[in-house]
Amino acid sequence: MLADLPPFDHTSEFKYTASPNPGWTFGQGIQATPEGRAWAEGEKEGWTVVDTSTEESRKVYSVMIAGIVPRPVAFVSSVSEDGIQENLAPFSWFNQVAPNPPLISLGCVHQSKGAKDTVRNIRATKGFTVNIISEPWIEQANAASIDAPYEISEWPITGLTKAASIHVKAPRVKESAFSMECELYQAIDIPDPKTNAVATTLILGHVEFIHMRNDILDPQRGIPDAGKFKAIARMGGLTYGKVSEVFALPRPSWNDVGEKIREDLGGALDVPSNTSNSA
Repeated sequence: MLADLPPFDHTSEFKYTASPNPGWTFGQGIQATPEGRAWAEGEKEGWTVVDTSTEESRKVYSVMIAGIVPRPVAFVSSVSEDGIQENLAPFSWFNQVAPNPPLISLGCVHQSKGAKDTVRNIRATKGFTVNIISEPWIEQANAASIDAPYEISEWPITGLTKAASIHVKAPRVKESAFSMECELYQAIDIPDPKTNAVATTLILGHVEFIHMRNDILDPQRGIPDAGKFKAIARMGGLTYGKVSEVFALPRPSWNDVGEKIREDLGGALDVPSNTSNSA
């Protein structure tokens, strides 16, 4: 199947567009547009419901990674306590948690032999780096997902380059245009509800330093420009996604539109009174 796929398009230009339905008004359902009506029509095919308490865990995993998309990918660099073993691994059970204090989360699923090298290293040294992956080096990063023995470092396998960190022992990935030096904030072991054995370790990392390459920054705002950054996203199965098009959709402010909403929707906004009789 992979051999039959068309080649990756390196020439497509990043673009900003209007939102899918810029004429939408508050209270308007999806039936107002042809795309909305087509989407609603799909519900006639029915629903598949997964009971996670009875479904096989591997199936639940496959459903979740295909349904919770797109996901950012944390490319994590860590080192053993003695500084000898250096590990690289991608994690898509990853996201930001809070800006103050600046925290990120990693969900590290355990293997049959126990905790992954990344978890063991982070617990031992308290430090690690999270490097965001861009299109030009996704193959290199993917190579680090290999199930290499603990004594084998993924660095030479990937062909990527180490860059010194300021605060933590673990190096950054030089090829990454956005890297975070993190210190362990909390490690939470999550047990399998059936066996009570640890199934996942949730790592909360405190972001100490952020390294951003100047050529991918928006010159006015000083933050990463999505078109220059070319960050990849994890999808379901074996697939990844590229960010080639975004649309702008400002968050509404009640101070600006509240009066208009009350005028248009009127009684639809009224909170229903509790009409049930007390015993």
